[in-house]
Amino acid sequence: MAVTFFAVTLDCPDPDQLARFYQRFLGGRRAVSDEGDFAVLAPYGSGVRIDFQQSANPQPPRWPDEEAPRRHHLEFAVDEELDEVEQRLRSLGAEVPAHQPGGALFRVFVDPAGHAFCVAPREHTLLRGELHDSAD
Repeated sequence: MAVTFFAVTLDCPDPDQLARFYQRFLGGRRAVSDEGDFAVLAPYGSGVRIDFQQSANPQPPRWPDEEAPRRHHLEFAVDEELDEVEQRLRSLGAEVPAHQPGGALFRVFVDPAGHAFCVAPREHTLLRGELHDSAD
């Protein structure tokens, strides 16, 4: 069976607004449905797109909230210093929570719709072939 992972979908109140936030951070091509209830961002060179779907749930749980239901978050590798990335993301509308468990390994941000995401220096990620298939 051939399976291809092609997208991650984020629920949010305003798909186009959130797609624009990530487009300003990542670059790429953005498209919005005629109804405005769905947007797609295809970041250049990633092979995986981010979809944004309108949801009536306007306020996701704040991070870190140990009582919150399970959730996902996005991870991004960068070549810039984390302080530079933080300054740029703040100017785009991201928040920086006080709780930062990663030290110099990564930094946690919250996008304008309330989704947590992490940014790590590329040398602290597994993007250089360290992942191997495991036989279960």
